[in-house]
Amino acid sequence: MRYSDFGPLEITSYDSFLNLGKTRFNAKLNEKMEWKEKLDDFEHIEILGRGTFGKVVLVKNKRSQKHKFQAMKIIEKKILVDKKQVQNTLTEKTILQCACHPFMTTLDFAFQDNSYIYFIMPHIPGGDLYTHMRKFGKFDEAQAQFYAAQVILAVEFLHYLNFIYRDIKLENILIDHTGYLKLTDFGFCKKLEKGRTYTLCGTPEYIAPEVLLHKGYGLSADWWSVGILIFEMNAGFTPFYSRNVVKLYNKILGCRFKIPFFFSSDLKDLVTQFLKGDITQRLGNMKGGVDSIKRHKWFNTMNWLSLLSRKLVSPYKPKFVMSTSVSAADIKDILELSVSGQNEYKDIFDGFA
Repeated sequence: MRYSDFGPLEITSYDSFLNLGKTRFNAKLNEKMEWKEKLDDFEHIEILGRGTFGKVVLVKNKRSQKHKFQAMKIIEKKILVDKKQVQNTLTEKTILQCACHPFMTTLDFAFQDNSYIYFIMPHIPGGDLYTHMRKFGKFDEAQAQFYAAQVILAVEFLHYLNFIYRDIKLENILIDHTGYLKLTDFGFCKKLEKGRTYTLCGTPEYIAPEVLLHKGYGLSADWWSVGILIFEMNAGFTPFYSRNVVKLYNKILGCRFKIPFFFSSDLKDLVTQFLKGDITQRLGNMKGGVDSIKRHKWFNTMNWLSLLSRKLVSPYKPKFVMSTSVSAADIKDILELSVSGQNEYKDIFDGFA
């Protein structure tokens, strides 16, 4: 069972929601995915986006009316092996398949052939939040609060499962036709078995200072990134920026940033508390944990349970046009996939799908 992609939902107890979510996650860990669909049952419609390791394609499911249009993430095995990203991709599949949250994308199907792996997920038609913010220039505080609260609930759930996200940014947040959000792209997620990790990863403008120090970091790094996200949504730009990466990292380490004059006093206080170099003083990482974020004055008007149940009215619903036919350019692009006659990575991806 998973929550409806678009709600509204009936969630009456937040603690019960978290506990049930963890129980379902653990139960699904060893559950084999089975379905009637095959890779050939999906017709390519258009390219939705491209990333470091592959592309995302809008596909039409020829066997299902319920899941008529879906998003197919295509990742080349060779690149994953060469870039040492196999474990990250397996972790992403685990989260997509096992986690169940109203503000996180989920996995419908997974396939592999000799050269590629394929994640098939619900199509979220509104695109990413970065594109919409650029259209507006910035969001007003009420709209930014609505979005920030959803991200906070999704990150809290991942933390409850003991996963750190490590790549919070506007581009990894999708907006659906109802105006609600879906956190996506869990490729940098990691289960914190020992409470901390050491890998330098993420988007430079969002990286927390403790990540740059190479002394190990934990869940607090995500709350720093949430602070950056909230700042950017309200300002239209990130608090730390330089074309020179060394200068950028020095600014982050020194926590040197200017708050725009048009921020409300509550918003100024919120971002200041998030962007603390000392993790013992950072909002979300102190006594009270994420509840201290929810109780902050900037969120005074937020009904968190109603938001989780998708019962609040969204301040903005994106307009979009669904493509229904394949263009010649997209056909050429999609057909550039070259599937090898031999499975050179059989042992590495054994049991993936």
